[in-house]
Amino acid sequence: MRTILFVCTGNLCRSPMAEGFLKRRLALAGRDGEFRVRSAGTWAVEGAPASSHAVQVMAERGVDIRDHRTHELTTEDVESADLILTMTVGHAQTIRRGWPAHRRKVHLLSEMVGQRYDVEDPYGDSIEVYRACADEIEVLVEDGYERILALAVGTPEVLEV
Repeated sequence: MRTILFVCTGNLCRSPMAEGFLKRRLALAGRDGEFRVRSAGTWAVEGAPASSHAVQVMAERGVDIRDHRTHELTTEDVESADLILTMTVGHAQTIRRGWPAHRRKVHLLSEMVGQRYDVEDPYGDSIEVYRACADEIEVLVEDGYERILALAVGTPEVLEV
């Protein structure tokens, strides 16, 4: 089973939302048994629930993340992941510097749709900002779905893009 890991800062908002969207997409495609989808934060406090606004906006989209608990990124997470998708360039740099042997499996989530930009952190902002963030992440996961899976399984022609 291949492992896809989403990474943000606190593992409270963006990465749990991305995890939820990809799990839903895989389940709808009947492929959830082929991939393990997880999330972590570069500065997470272990075991906290997702942001209440994140839980709410995901519920509005039919995705339940109420059981999510924050997790700080570990060496085991990095080593066991086949693909690591970060929300910002800073997250990617942190992982590449900390675990240089695994740098090739680290990508920005926005790169899955042929772009390169940071997904801004909605933490502490209004519910409207969370909705906009969830919309953005949902589009990136949906439109980047095929590339995400290809990178996770190591399809050579995709890795060269």
